[in-house]
Amino acid sequence: MEFKKLNNNEKIPMISFGVYDIPPEETKKAVINALEVGYTSFDNAQVYYNEKEVGEAIKESQISRDDLYLTTKNWVSNSGYDKTIKAVNKSLQDLQTDYVDLFLIHEPFGDYYGSYRALEDLQNEGKILSIGVSNFDPARLLDLDMNNNITPQVNQVETTPYFQQYEANEMMKKLGVAHQSWGPLSDGENDLFSNPILLEIAEKYEKSTAQVIFRWLIDRDIPFSCKSVKFHRMKENIDVFDFKLNKKDIEKIKELDNGEDPFKDNYDPELVEEFNSEIV
Repeated sequence: MEFKKLNNNEKIPMISFGVYDIPPEETKKAVINALEVGYTSFDNAQVYYNEKEVGEAIKESQISRDDLYLTTKNWVSNSGYDKTIKAVNKSLQDLQTDYVDLFLIHEPFGDYYGSYRALEDLQNEGKILSIGVSNFDPARLLDLDMNNNITPQVNQVETTPYFQQYEANEMMKKLGVAHQSWGPLSDGENDLFSNPILLEIAEKYEKSTAQVIFRWLIDRDIPFSCKSVKFHRMKENIDVFDFKLNKKDIEKIKELDNGEDPFKDNYDPELVEEFNSEIV
């Protein structure tokens, strides 16, 4: 596994196994299989409703906690200083651990300033090794950084060949915040897996289009999370360290960027209402 050094000298694995949208009753088996394949980093969130099952799988594996990297995220309904403290402690209890490696504010809604101050204090206490945010656009990220004591270590944002986030990446580099990708495969939307440019590059390296996308992120120095409950896909997704894309490949993939977020628009009032209504 390769790692990226964060601004607090902690290291984040380039690949994490995501458990989003895995039903709780299937999560334990999926995590155990992922551990068997070789994943050591797991990306979770309170709103995924399966932190407890991830904790059970890790405990059953008997793998040393120091050899694992756990990420989870605070949901909007738990925003604010006091609620965040309580929510973090609940996540630690469910994950059966004394600390998490990375804790993120999931969305830029609610009292995320109060949440961030809580994360700063919890980081100082050692309950969280690295803190950060998720889905923060460049303006929100800059504002948060300018009005708090600790620069976020990570900003996890959707980053795909169709939505490459170069502008956001530049702001993160300027602030020293690590850019992490979620949803790199876009659920295969817009014929991503059969895109001619990606297929051509995949054929060149004798890899799948998914592996090319993952390698593209690594070559941009962007850690990412990926998910599959199929054992052979788990193995394929992590098998991306035996080749590298050249500059021409990366420039070809850059042509696919249409700058449109295929999943959600954080400026959509309906989405804001929906996220603020979901209670975790």
